Amino acid sequence: MEQHPHQQGTTRDLPERTQASLATQLVRGLADRCPVCGQGRIFSGYLRVVPLCSACHAPLGTARADDAPPYFTIFLVGHIIIPLLLWTERSFTPSLWILMAIFLPLTTVLSLAVIRPIKGATVGLMLHFGLAKSES
Repeated sequence: MEQHPHQQGTTRDLPERTQASLATQLVRGLADRCPVCGQGRIFSGYLRVVPLCSACHAPLGTARADDAPPYFTIFLVGHIIIPLLLWTERSFTPSLWILMAIFLPLTTVLSLAVIRPIKGATVGLMLHFGLAKSES
């Protein structure tokens, strides 16, 4: 069963050969590649998911990853920044303004760096488990 560029369905409607393992789909999503085929890109902007894969026409836009990527980003960044902040404060006892000057930009940059790959992996996870919103 071949997907036409204007048809939208779930990844379960795609050919068996395009069904990759969960790990493969997560890695492809992390790398901004279509979780189904690994060829097309997931994003058309910084965080906007394309409606269809340009290569296999998988319905990437139906995977609404809305709130999960920010939660995963906060979890990951928090587990990196907080121990580093506590270690720095305990080891060097810098003033509050120095801690803010270091850790606020570091938190911002790290958050912006990881949210896009995390969203790509979340789209891959959702497509793998068939959690994409069906078009009515």
